[in-house]
Amino acid sequence: MKYIVGIDEVGRGPLAGPVTVGVVVCESRLYTKLKKDKHLPPRGKDSKKLTPESRQKYAQYLKSLQKRVMSKTVFDIVVVHISNKIIDEKGISWAIRHAIQKGLNKCIKKFSQVSRDLSFNKEQFQILLDGGLRAPVEFRKQKTIIKGDEKEQIIAWASILAKVSRDSLMVKAHKKFPEYAFHIHKGYGTQKHRNALVIHGLSEIHRKSFCKKLAS
Repeated sequence: MKYIVGIDEVGRGPLAGPVTVGVVVCESRLYTKLKKDKHLPPRGKDSKKLTPESRQKYAQYLKSLQKRVMSKTVFDIVVVHISNKIIDEKGISWAIRHAIQKGLNKCIKKFSQVSRDLSFNKEQFQILLDGGLRAPVEFRKQKTIIKGDEKEQIIAWASILAKVSRDSLMVKAHKKFPEYAFHIHKGYGTQKHRNALVIHGLSEIHRKSFCKKLAS
């Protein structure tokens, strides 16, 4: 394949906030080099195994790579958030599929604008996805990998970027809704969060479909 794409999601299970999908597209030869880059996490270090400080450091480095190399070759990053309201309306599975579709479309649109390769087509892309994720059917060359964020570095990078971006949104949400302590649990159903729901009810960023038994 000429291009490798890594995809992962974060935020499937929280009671509040968006679900977030990270997409990283990399030219195959560049990916071979980057897998040995000492500034990036080694294989097996997905976002869940890193400290918040390490995730921030790696995310910043990945973003700097995007700026430095995109004019010479392909290294692109897209992060897509799907809101709690859409999750309530369409369901979490639909929201994740939509985020994947949207992320891939954004990457391909940007790629098409900068690429001089007149033979561009989706057959050039090998899509690697974590867990049970699937890309749209038109991407025929795709592979879902159990624990893919541990086994394939480009999936881990997508996971890190998605996690850092979503966490940042939840820290901002804390400033608007301090009673829920979103900056600590990022919307996940900790006991502290559940207690706050019983006392304060739902905020505008809570997933009503996830909180039916917790608050009115």
